[in-house]
Amino acid sequence: MKVWIAHEEGRNLLGGLPDDVQLEVCTDAISLPSDPADVGFWVPPFVSRVSGTDLLPKMTALRAIQLLTAGADAWTGHVPADVTLCDARGVHDASTSEWVMTAVLAALRRFAFFVRAQDREQWSPRAVTPTPELTGGRVLLIGAGSIGRAIEDRMAPFEVTMTRVARTARPDEGVHGVDDLPSLLPDADVVVLVVPLTEQTRGMVDGGFLAALPDGALLVNASRGPVVDTAALLTELASGRISAALDVTDPEPLPPGHPLWHLPNVLITPHVGGNVQGLLRRGYALVGDQLRRFTAGDPLINKVANGY
Repeated sequence: MKVWIAHEEGRNLLGGLPDDVQLEVCTDAISLPSDPADVGFWVPPFVSRVSGTDLLPKMTALRAIQLLTAGADAWTGHVPADVTLCDARGVHDASTSEWVMTAVLAALRRFAFFVRAQDREQWSPRAVTPTPELTGGRVLLIGAGSIGRAIEDRMAPFEVTMTRVARTARPDEGVHGVDDLPSLLPDADVVVLVVPLTEQTRGMVDGGFLAALPDGALLVNASRGPVVDTAALLTELASGRISAALDVTDPEPLPPGHPLWHLPNVLITPHVGGNVQGLLRRGYALVGDQLRRFTAGDPLINKVANGY
């Protein structure tokens, strides 16, 4: 069976594979290593020019796609029904939760202001102090999957009050449903978004959502840009009533001159929450496990259901 992986480093990270696996590296959609019609298992690049619509019609023998991303929104609707699509659930738990913790603490303690002051060689210890703090805060975590659990674990030492929200309520696990958001938002000091982009979550954070937040609240988006209505967010941020930390935006990349760049109460990183040194090691450990399952005829994990 021919397998395409996206990174040369992946060869040494997969672990043992059956002898009949023919492993090739395909890093983009231009310099293909061989005929795509023979590929049965494909690992697309984490970030590259390869897109599902470019190669999929040529991959007539394809039976499984293993993504290196936690989200699969860019692939749904493009994958044939006889091809199993799997995401990288679990691979990004550590990196994304680290980004969330960094963003929350940096935003609350006003690090962006102090970095700008450093660039000006300006010592301003009282300019924005006393700052808010995470310790003892009320955190509303929207997205109760594996990344959400990792965030919850890392926030526990800060003695926060954690409220979890998922698409549907799970009362036995203490998880609220999204229908409860109107009553939960007014009590949140920090709102963290780690939901997949679906038709249900697109634009979920709209004007009504933001208006329900208390003064001084922090919105943290580690999911996808279109989950938040950018125009509504700009209105609230420009008023100075709330602040935001964003790893994703809509549009993305955020173009020069966009007003989000220049608001003092916004911390922006360029979609780097999962881009850490351990990405390939964790990602290809999952790929190797999936390949062994696939060649043995065992069910794959992390399958993306229709309507993901």
